[in-house]
Amino acid sequence: MIDIQQLHELHASTVARWHREPVDAPYDGVWGVICTQHGFNFQLWHEEDIARSPDVGDARIAQVKRAIDRFNQQRNDWIERVDDWITQELERRCIEATPGAKLATETPGSAIDRLSIMSLRLYHLEEQMDRSDATPEHRQNVAHKIAVCRLQHADLSQSLSELLADIEAGVKRHRTYRQFKMYNDPALNPYLYQRRQAG
Repeated sequence: MIDIQQLHELHASTVARWHREPVDAPYDGVWGVICTQHGFNFQLWHEEDIARSPDVGDARIAQVKRAIDRFNQQRNDWIERVDDWITQELERRCIEATPGAKLATETPGSAIDRLSIMSLRLYHLEEQMDRSDATPEHRQNVAHKIAVCRLQHADLSQSLSELLADIEAGVKRHRTYRQFKMYNDPALNPYLYQRRQAG
């Protein structure tokens, strides 16, 4: 349904390219959806870096925090789109879960999101190894983190592969879980709607 090796290649190649070129999503079908979701993680990652800088003024921090909010909402919206694509693909192929089939603790879209973030973490950790000012202790610490991240990446990839196979075989149920981020909805965020009513 979704080739895990192709997923890894998309995540790694786009992270490297987006550090040189604008974020894009030059793919069709589910790969376009996955790439777009990954792009929001990429942009979110770099806004989070700016937010931690002590020499950035309040006005810039306000801009960054709003960008973080926007990218995080889009990231979650597109996780749901990945899962919606899987639902549509199952319907297209007339695949139904068998009686008694259970849900996993997370959806494939959520696992793909975690792999996206892991690919960003690995890229930026590996950048640390190339720093001219890095001490041997720094490189040793980073090398340990890279090893752990690669192990986690492999474990999560295997789990996702098994989950997709089980969903395709009908032995696991699939469902899109809606995030319903209330703080971004003016009708559901008490601070926003109470201020609007007061005004």
